[in-house]
Amino acid sequence: MLKIGSHVSYGKDGLLGSLEEALSYGANTFMFYTGAPTNTIRKDIDTDLTLKAQELMQEKDINSDDIICHAPYIVNLANKSDLDKFNFSINFIKNELERCRKLGIKYMVLHPGSAVGISKSEGLKNIIEALNKIIMEDDYTMILLETMAGKGSECNTNLEELKTLIEGVKLKDKIGVCLDTCHLNDSGIDMGLFDDYLEEFDKLIGIDKIHCIHINDSKNELGSHKDRHENIGFGTIGFDNLIKIIYNSKLEGVPKILETPYIGNFDGDKERLYPPYKFEIEMIKNKIFDKDILEKIRAYYR
Repeated sequence: MLKIGSHVSYGKDGLLGSLEEALSYGANTFMFYTGAPTNTIRKDIDTDLTLKAQELMQEKDINSDDIICHAPYIVNLANKSDLDKFNFSINFIKNELERCRKLGIKYMVLHPGSAVGISKSEGLKNIIEALNKIIMEDDYTMILLETMAGKGSECNTNLEELKTLIEGVKLKDKIGVCLDTCHLNDSGIDMGLFDDYLEEFDKLIGIDKIHCIHINDSKNELGSHKDRHENIGFGTIGFDNLIKIIYNSKLEGVPKILETPYIGNFDGDKERLYPPYKFEIEMIKNKIFDKDILEKIRAYYR
């Protein structure tokens, strides 16, 4: 069964609000942050709202194991030049894992970090050190290392780096992978040859480590190392290649999450942005590219 959804908000209604937004898009999975992705400010988990969300998931036949949390972007485990910041990041991720446990979320995606001012190899060692301090035997939630585009000094931009990270983690059954199609394209992987990439991935790491895929087109050329997402079918990866990835039999059952850009619609002098996910999910289910979809989204929200 196709498991398709998108990034959704997590506001005053917590997990319940996230679920209701996802359902409005026709999704059967979704991804959220437990607070703003750009800071570490977090509110307490509302147990009542969480229970209501879990009841609604059962009613709608959505498996909570398919729901993905994402750690905030600003946490950087690759650099420990400031030990206070490094230790804060470690403790913060530990706390996010505990928040995921309270929410009943099995997987949390993590950007491993950037080796600012140091070598990549040193950055990878720092990430491994941090992960081994974070990951505990009794953890309910698994960390998924996201494949990165390679902008700046980002780590985890190729299979060799990913293999190094996984091999360095002591509790290997507690670590997994999140692929991102835009990041892969921008890192230099031809998405038209995705089966070849999967074959190499399986040899070096094992396909069973893949527990989430971010489905994004890219504004950038192959190997640009820029990381700029585009709406499905309007980028350099293309609709047909993305459909082949989404429906790849080797990845059946893996949640596919859209992180495509919101669509602008000018209202007077003020630009308003609207989520494209309801329409992109429908297009993916139909497996037919609609070149007029952006205008239809604008018309829908106008």
